[in-house]
Amino acid sequence: MDPAVLRDDMVDGLEHALGRPLPEGIGLAMRTVPRREFVEDAPYDNRPSTVDGAVTLAPGTVARLLTALDPREGDEALVVGAGAGYTAAVLAELLDGRRVHALDIARPQVYRARSNLEAAGYGEVLVDCREGSSGLPEYAPYDRILIEAGVVEPPRPLLEQLAEDGRLVFPKGNGDQTLVAVTRDPDAPDGYRRVDERGPVQFAPLLVDGEQPGVTRNRTQREDRERAERGPSPGWEHEWLDWGERLSGRERRSGAPDYGDYGDRR
Repeated sequence: MDPAVLRDDMVDGLEHALGRPLPEGIGLAMRTVPRREFVEDAPYDNRPSTVDGAVTLAPGTVARLLTALDPREGDEALVVGAGAGYTAAVLAELLDGRRVHALDIARPQVYRARSNLEAAGYGEVLVDCREGSSGLPEYAPYDRILIEAGVVEPPRPLLEQLAEDGRLVFPKGNGDQTLVAVTRDPDAPDGYRRVDERGPVQFAPLLVDGEQPGVTRNRTQREDRERAERGPSPGWEHEWLDWGERLSGRERRSGAPDYGDYGDRR
């Protein structure tokens, strides 16, 4: 069957389940983005998919997130938790790919998101390997920030990267979560105020550096294991610390990202 027809059926099904149309721009974008580039198995079913740790949210969930985000023409947007890249692609269709930035803590997922976005025609979206709570300050401020992971409170660096009157959307809570939208408010005790609430959701928690797949959380344990494997050598500790800084991206904070072996922005 024609993929365009399948996309139309997907959005029609979402709107039928909701009992109302999606916001016009979001509905049109979801009818346009080829989800099959992000999900191979039944790409237009309303269900999530996970391949090698890279998550593609269910279309209905993406619609809920973007409705809460309320992106407007000309906005600069940041997606925290790139996953397989589908949400960023829909945002790119709405806003223009060069206005959309995404990050993920797991380098394999960064590779996958970049490849999927390129295949879908949204290669201009920037995807970087970063800890989500640190954001992407090189391209701030952002009019819209979307966190695709659960947090109790929005990380301070992300609030600081939010433009005046910008909107940050995130699943609030640990166990029971609620999708909320906030904006900066220097007069509020926590520096933000809630402007919208969109009901219950369930997301995995936001990971911090060391919790990505394949990395030991306790740095001392990792240091001991690696030192035993390679043997003692002069200056090893300094080299290890320097390596840790490069992995966390701290060397790049002073300017535009250095993609190194991540590949160039397309």
